[in-house]
Amino acid sequence: MTEYTADEYATKTRWDDIYKSDRLMVEIDENMPKITELFKTHEVTKILDLGCGAGRHTIYLADHGFDVYGIDISTEGIKKAAQQLHDLNLRATLTTGSIYHTLPYDSNFFDSVISIRVLHHGRIEAIGRAIKEIERVVKPNGFIFVTVRKRTPKKFRFPFKEIAPRTYVPLEGLEKGVVHYLFTKKILEKEFKAFNIHDIWVDSKKYYCLLGQKVG
Repeated sequence: MTEYTADEYATKTRWDDIYKSDRLMVEIDENMPKITELFKTHEVTKILDLGCGAGRHTIYLADHGFDVYGIDISTEGIKKAAQQLHDLNLRATLTTGSIYHTLPYDSNFFDSVISIRVLHHGRIEAIGRAIKEIERVVKPNGFIFVTVRKRTPKKFRFPFKEIAPRTYVPLEGLEKGVVHYLFTKKILEKEFKAFNIHDIWVDSKKYYCLLGQKVG
């Protein structure tokens, strides 16, 4: 049985409750159409959806013909993803687990790794470990597409508690008790320095988006 940290257990418990209540996130990230076209242009086939939740992007990519793997800490999220894939007659390989632990995949296994609005749900030390694992499992010259939270605490809609520099836990709301690390562009560049970063931009939801490749 996997041993989770207190932060991970809080995240798992909260999102299990959310998925049990059928509050699914179904909107596809606004960048996915162009990212999908990029992947097709470069003959990407095997993709990891890191922090796949109930499978909105896993399903989207599977429907576009990719061989998709998804991992998420929420058992209920993985159940929802599996059911939706079944209902749509689509296939993907799903695993329950923390993105901040050693990932259950061989080195250089994936052509691409995506992580949408997930990586910031940890302290910077855990995030650093996750990024090293992304580097390990993606092939040389493989693509990464990551989106992370940018907002300052002043823009949080609910009361929050600061637990470390740039690290906050909402005390109310949908993600009550879930750790949020707030990135800057410089921090993104530092944490992903092992990759060839093609672009960093801010999307319409005020999330940082990073597109890069593992150095070949």
